[in-house]
Amino acid sequence: MIFYTDIVLKKINNPLITVVAATKYFNSEEMRDLYNTGITHFGENRVEIMLQKQNELADLKITWHLIGTLQTKKAKKIINTIDYLHSLDTVKLAEEIQKRRTEKLNCFIQINISDEESKHGLNPNNAIEFIEKIKQFDKINIIGLMGMAKLTSDEDIINNEFQKLNNLQIEIKNRLDLDLKELSIGMSNDYLIAVKHNATFLRLGSVLFKKEV
Repeated sequence: MIFYTDIVLKKINNPLITVVAATKYFNSEEMRDLYNTGITHFGENRVEIMLQKQNELADLKITWHLIGTLQTKKAKKIINTIDYLHSLDTVKLAEEIQKRRTEKLNCFIQINISDEESKHGLNPNNAIEFIEKIKQFDKINIIGLMGMAKLTSDEDIINNEFQKLNNLQIEIKNRLDLDLKELSIGMSNDYLIAVKHNATFLRLGSVLFKKEV
């Protein structure tokens, strides 16, 4: 497999943005090769697969991100092996993290910015109330917001959906005096638009090994 890490990073052109390799379709050996191109943050969707890969790549200094939905019943298996959770959107999961985690976990609050029933995440209108409920938990470090735009070629739609998170950041700061600086937005199809909307974490997969970047 040929990787295009350098090309992607040049297009992003911002050293403050963290590229998280979405490794759903990468096996451990391919991840090892990608690591050698300079990518050290890896994101997985599935708990069991992540545990397997963590074991196979234990010799590497990887920062692990769980970017998929985490079922409460599976939290105990994985919650102390990850560095970031991108999909916190229920009080029940927050309570489970508080119960199981041994130290603070960096968490993104997942917001459903595309208003699609097939996607997880909070309605933006419910984010303030949710944060107020979980900010008491000392094992949860709320660092920012995560969202996924519609899979579309219409850039106006994508811009509008990412702007929802920009607006929500401001509202949270004004109402809760909480500065959530991190934004986990942007995937292979829309990451350059996400950069314009102040993304700090990009979850990239296919664009890292395809020429069409």
